Amino acid sequence: MTYPSQPTPKALKGTRILSLCLNLPGPAALMRCHAMGATCVKLAPPSGDPMQAYCAPAFARLHVGVRQVEADLKTAAGQKRLHRELAKADVLLTSFRPSALNKLGLSWKALHASYPTLHQIAIVGAPGARAEEPGHDLTYLAENDLVSGLQLPPSLYADMGGSLLVTEAVLQSVVQRQQQLIKGLDAGAIKGRYVEIALSDAAQYLALPRTWGLTRPGADVGGGHAGYRVYACKDGRVALAALEPHFAAALCAVAALPVPASVAQCAALMRSAPTHRALEQWFSGKTCAQLERLASRHDIPLHTLKD
Repeated sequence: MTYPSQPTPKALKGTRILSLCLNLPGPAALMRCHAMGATCVKLAPPSGDPMQAYCAPAFARLHVGVRQVEADLKTAAGQKRLHRELAKADVLLTSFRPSALNKLGLSWKALHASYPTLHQIAIVGAPGARAEEPGHDLTYLAENDLVSGLQLPPSLYADMGGSLLVTEAVLQSVVQRQQQLIKGLDAGAIKGRYVEIALSDAAQYLALPRTWGLTRPGADVGGGHAGYRVYACKDGRVALAALEPHFAAALCAVAALPVPASVAQCAALMRSAPTHRALEQWFSGKTCAQLERLASRHDIPLHTLKD
């Protein structure tokens, strides 16, 4: 099922963002910022962004509306172009290791001295002293117990979660500036800030439900609740999310199971092995089309996946 997209509020209209970020987290954040009205410029090296080679359609989607400029930051000409763009920017996005930023003359100390109102959002792999360590989405997910067996995760969760944290940091910087203006500070007194966003922190945040035990095997959303599982059906699978008592009761009624009369009774029933077995058998005899009709008629949250 697809849902119509909602118009994005232009909360960043008038904000100018310069990005030096390659690959996914920075460009994904830039994509969101552009959708919120920011004017976005990206400086890329002559060799281009590796994402163009990984997946050209993804690269194109990430950079819709972004003005792309080529600049070799290791040359005088490239530095000149960089500082021409920095002079017009409100926010700078980077995704280099701290040592690489220092070599390019882009340490926060140097940037803040030259552009005191500029905000820098620095994307790193891991926070603090670990920022120099090599790593990627997969390693950050693995260290937070989000990799199962030998299977790769179905999405780049740390990268995309990190991009949301970057977008949040941009919004916070804009709000801070607006608050300073409301307080009547002179434009020259408004100072930029430095924010470090670690992809490992994004993975750790996404892993919190597992850390808390919510998704551990046997927990209600870890397979222990018969109303919150993936079942095989006649021509595919069904993702069932009848977790709340009223949804579980509706499911039980449709599947000809005892209908619980209380929340406590519902919890005991849906956690029992006989209920799991009964629903496995019931779903196995239904097609995806039948299940979709039943779900619509009886207000049961599920999504079918045909073979």
